[in-house]
Amino acid sequence: MYIETEKISLNESLVDLFNSNRSLLLRASTDHVNALRMQAIDQFKKIGIPTKKDENYKYYDLDPVFSRKYDVHFSRKKIDFNISDLFKCDIPELDTDLLILLNGWYYENGNHDDLMKQGVVMGSLALAAVEYPQLFEQHYGRYADIKSDGLVAFNTAFALDGIFIYVPDNVMLERPVQIINIVMDKVDSMVQHRNLIVLGKNSKASIVICDHSLSANQFLTNSVTEIVASENSSLDYTRVQNEHNGAAQISSTFIHQLADSRVSTNTISLHGGFIRNNLNVMLAGKGCENNMYGLSLSDKFQHVDNSTLIDHAMPNCTSNQKFKGVMDDMASGVFYGKIFVRKDAQHTHAYQGNNNILLTDDAKINTRPHLEIYADDVKCSHGATVGQLDENAMFYLQSRGIGSKEARLMLMTAFAHEIIDQIKVDPLKDRIYDLVNKRLRGELSRCNSCAMNCN
Repeated sequence: MYIETEKISLNESLVDLFNSNRSLLLRASTDHVNALRMQAIDQFKKIGIPTKKDENYKYYDLDPVFSRKYDVHFSRKKIDFNISDLFKCDIPELDTDLLILLNGWYYENGNHDDLMKQGVVMGSLALAAVEYPQLFEQHYGRYADIKSDGLVAFNTAFALDGIFIYVPDNVMLERPVQIINIVMDKVDSMVQHRNLIVLGKNSKASIVICDHSLSANQFLTNSVTEIVASENSSLDYTRVQNEHNGAAQISSTFIHQLADSRVSTNTISLHGGFIRNNLNVMLAGKGCENNMYGLSLSDKFQHVDNSTLIDHAMPNCTSNQKFKGVMDDMASGVFYGKIFVRKDAQHTHAYQGNNNILLTDDAKINTRPHLEIYADDVKCSHGATVGQLDENAMFYLQSRGIGSKEARLMLMTAFAHEIIDQIKVDPLKDRIYDLVNKRLRGELSRCNSCAMNCN
């Protein structure tokens, strides 16, 4: 079904889309999901898609992104070919447990018997709501805030499937879990999915998400991921965004950490016409540690927007944020970061940094790191830099016989090194280095192993 936005307002058209397909949405989900669905659409009616009047979205107008004519599917669309033949991730040394999302729907690609023996659950979110209702209802919709962000409310109202991962207490996954999120269609499409990841006490997991668009149509993806890290658990979470310039991706991630948990996230934005990453962390237990890294490389008219919030709610917690951006041509970017330290969160250690390189006079970045502190025994700092490549370093390299183009590449690669080096899975780290190098050379418009070869 298409959405039309010409004759009525954008928000009205999206509410009409919900009302026209209400029976399909309700029929496909459990009572718990549907109760949240109805709350979310009521909230969306009140706040709608964020505008530039919203402080957290003031630097980019979302209306053009949402106002295109998109096809929206309320049931799984049949694909007439084998996804595994079409797309192969080019990291042969990376031994992973593979999950695939196709246009927001879980794509069955084999079983995970060895993990099931340990009590691990991986697969369709919609199916998990039926088969594991107690676990699902304990967490689904508990952390993603529908009241303050219309995009989260919009997703909660419309999402029908996604990925569900549960790692029981005391289980440490030996292999990374790789989620390949694919959008492809013969028409311009809007996709919404929902992910829920739950780590039990003393558990450990590494999760890698790869976002790809495999056809040249216009796509809008609005996804929400909720992550729970229970006491003394450890999660390493890496996202690689590599879609074409006609794709828009909005990703909202909510991380809820309990006592002594450790979570590291790394968001690598290689390609995409419009990318918005909302990263929200609640340090809800004593002794938590959160490390958040990000690297964005953009050119032409691409826009990458990173918004972070780390909420220190309990004492003796540590957080560290480091985001970097390289913008070329007419590209633009935003970093909006906030560290919030509550009154009872004494002995907080928090750092936030954002560094950017503009390669042309037309590229631009809006950066706003800030602190809001209500405790008096803390160590917190933040900073941001925006500049061009170091002329002295360029001169030094060229004086030793290195050409200007290669010297420029060397400096940009060194700039990106600090972020990529935080990836803990060595084969993935090597592959990201290779992709970033190709991206900085202007050779990468998408993953080498994509069979579509679209521009």
